Amino acid sequence: MRLERVGRRHGLRGPWVLREVSLDLPAAGLVRVTGANGTGKSTLLRLLAGIDAPTEGRVTGRPARTAYVPERFPAALPFTAADYLVHLGRIQGLGRAAARTRAGDWLERFGAAGHARTPLAELSKGTSQKVAVAQALLADPALLVLDEAWTGLDTGARAELDTAVRERLTAGAAVVYVDHDPRRLAGEADALYGVEAGRVRPVRETPAAPARPLVRITASGSRPLPARLPGDPVAEPVPGHDGRAARRPPGEPGTGLAPGDDGRVAHTAAPGALVLTVDAAHSDALLGVLLAEAWHIDHLESEGVRV
Repeated sequence: MRLERVGRRHGLRGPWVLREVSLDLPAAGLVRVTGANGTGKSTLLRLLAGIDAPTEGRVTGRPARTAYVPERFPAALPFTAADYLVHLGRIQGLGRAAARTRAGDWLERFGAAGHARTPLAELSKGTSQKVAVAQALLADPALLVLDEAWTGLDTGARAELDTAVRERLTAGAAVVYVDHDPRRLAGEADALYGVEAGRVRPVRETPAAPARPLVRITASGSRPLPARLPGDPVAEPVPGHDGRAARRPPGEPGTGLAPGDDGRVAHTAAPGALVLTVDAAHSDALLGVLLAEAWHIDHLESEGVRV
């Protein structure tokens, strides 16, 4: 796939978002796009996916089976989760039975099978994002374009998307992605492009950080936890309990990223339960704080590595 002197502007006389973009996208492999907010990363991805047409220049060689996960999912559509996926599967060339089977399989893989009959408008942000990702994987795309697709997913679904990306690469597809977390698929990209001031240039990827072991602590209690916890753990509520992560605005102290939120979080319990994922080096200190606040440690396990 090739972009030749591509430019994109908003409206006839609007500002140029991208200018003079020329690049060759490999037919197979992982491509990461980086850049500050507002530099045109999403515009580039929409051009690659064929969602937008260039104002100038041309795009050639786009695979017929191209799929795209947008930064914002249009959740107000008049479908249930399953019906929406079947509808998209049919548009992508699947038969009805195959579309329904694959819809169920992907909802299951992303932990959203219980919401198959839920209207899209009633889904949480995290579950909506699972549906958005699932629709892009239904028909085995030859080009998969992911714009912040991991944002809003819980820990398990993020790992499942990592796996799905690697499956597409193994099958010989190309995957182009943007993600705010520099550790996302770190060291795995075959090509890296930076977007700055409307220009796109190849850049050199920095070496991946050393892997660090993780510990998952399932704990329950009724006292509010401190605003900062050792190791800044990622927190998820335990299904069936009402422990919850209360959002804080970005930049304020907190204890990790809440699923579906780029802001920091503070923990509350009324009473409830949380799963806290933390670097193993901080697990003893975190356990000490939990016990000091009279929280009960329900389960403790190792969870591989964080990079």
